[in-house]
Amino acid sequence: MKISVIIPTYNRANFLIETIDSVLNQTVKVDEILVIDDGSTDNTKDLLKEIKGINYIYQENKGVSSARNKGVAIAKNRWICFLDSDDIWEDTKIEKQIKFHNLNPDILFSHTGEHWLFNGKTIKQKKHQIKPYGFCFKENIPLTLIGTSTALLHKSIFEDIGLYDENLEVCEDYDLWLRVLYKYELGYIDEKLIKKIAGHQGQLSFTTALMDRYRITALLKHINSDFKEEVIKEIIKKSDILINGAIKHNNKEIEEFYKKLLKEVFI
Repeated sequence: MKISVIIPTYNRANFLIETIDSVLNQTVKVDEILVIDDGSTDNTKDLLKEIKGINYIYQENKGVSSARNKGVAIAKNRWICFLDSDDIWEDTKIEKQIKFHNLNPDILFSHTGEHWLFNGKTIKQKKHQIKPYGFCFKENIPLTLIGTSTALLHKSIFEDIGLYDENLEVCEDYDLWLRVLYKYELGYIDEKLIKKIAGHQGQLSFTTALMDRYRITALLKHINSDFKEEVIKEIIKKSDILINGAIKHNNKEIEEFYKKLLKEVFI
């Protein structure tokens, strides 16, 4: 298996070296490391000049989806891994995923467990956060349970279902994984093979309000799918949360938008 690793980054120079080192130090080496700099204004470019074994690409700031899509487009290899620039791989991550796919050649998409750290402290994962596997579109409707930095997938999947939706400010991973899981089986390595670092400034999940707006946008793509009933149920649930929040904060625009959306869903 020849693997390209795509690392999108934006003003994360203080995290990036450890992230890249975790790829370079794998027990089985990858074939290509693409660092897509999405318009950083810190010292990212100068920092990476001294690192051998990476391909550094700079683009004007267009968002993480654009950066990942660029990586997929220029990747030389047919197997793709993503790694966020503040996450860290355990040194056997690639070795164990390659072994899994060699044993399961019909599965083109896999993920692993995660070790979650928030401000340096371990976060215990709850029962509803247990990682899925198999044909599990339905299980991922409420909330995606696939960590982007754990994923390994074949490029043919993107050629089939498309790339990241660059119109989504956040929840782009939720949208992509739903589209993938609708058609493809998901493999799982039940080991915590990445460290997911949270709690620092600049994370979109902490700075973007009303994230369910973007999840609803993703769900609407599946409104006429084989899971129509489950999708509509989740759209109603998320819309009700947004409406109640809008009423509480006297946000008439959001309140009316999602009330109108619910009427259209029921038609």
